[in-house]
Amino acid sequence: MATSSSPSSSSSSSVPSSSAIVSALRAAGCVFAEDEAELILATARDVRELTSMVDRRVAGLPLEQVLGWAQFHGLRVHLDPGVFVPRRRTEFLVDQALAMAPHASVVVDLCCGSGALGAALAAALNGAEVHAADIDPAAVRCARRNLAPLGGRAHEGDLYAALPHGLRGRVDVLMANVPYVPTAEVPLLPAEAREHEPLVALDGGADGLDVLRRVAAGAPEWLAPGGCLLTETSRRQAPDALRAFADAGLTARLAVSEELYAHVVVGELP
Repeated sequence: MATSSSPSSSSSSSVPSSSAIVSALRAAGCVFAEDEAELILATARDVRELTSMVDRRVAGLPLEQVLGWAQFHGLRVHLDPGVFVPRRRTEFLVDQALAMAPHASVVVDLCCGSGALGAALAAALNGAEVHAADIDPAAVRCARRNLAPLGGRAHEGDLYAALPHGLRGRVDVLMANVPYVPTAEVPLLPAEAREHEPLVALDGGADGLDVLRRVAAGAPEWLAPGGCLLTETSRRQAPDALRAFADAGLTARLAVSEELYAHVVVGELP
């Protein structure tokens, strides 16, 4: 909510001071107000845009949606309002994928959101065929913008139904940053996520693993021999997620980054 310290009250011809922006952000509860102010000042193209960006951030929009981009795995990923914001911990999933298949030629990013994971692998794997898919049209539009310069493609639809049939049995790396928040816990999420990110990107069903189970069950049909599936989960859900992978016929293990508090289930097709 805008406060009296918001620079929105400044005249359209004068640039709000950095200290005024920091004060407005701090009053709104932004923990890293100085860093955010610096990013907003560097991104805004004019005073009107600067004022609008600060007001939107003060109103509670995620910083990345205010800026129009997110930093992810060394890339600046375009981000539209209402599209899931890629988390830093998910960079660990990308690192695991590259470690598993450093020469992958066909990559798929399911539940792609902005397409950040697919873009990261497209940038790291020279010449790989990269596809992404999401059920949310806004996410697909955003992913296309991020993937097109890297030669990737984004498709709209429900999980595997969105993918070209010609990918069956050819995928070396299948990444799926699935929604895994249990339905009853969605109201407990921070307001930034709860109010400004799509529910379909957050709500994973009763135990948070509905989509993960569907992804695991369908993976063997799409993976190439020796291909791998990687998906993020929580520490609490990891045992059930590993079981879902094993039930699908995948050889599964858990990779953990204590630093990022990231938990990635890795499954290989024998």
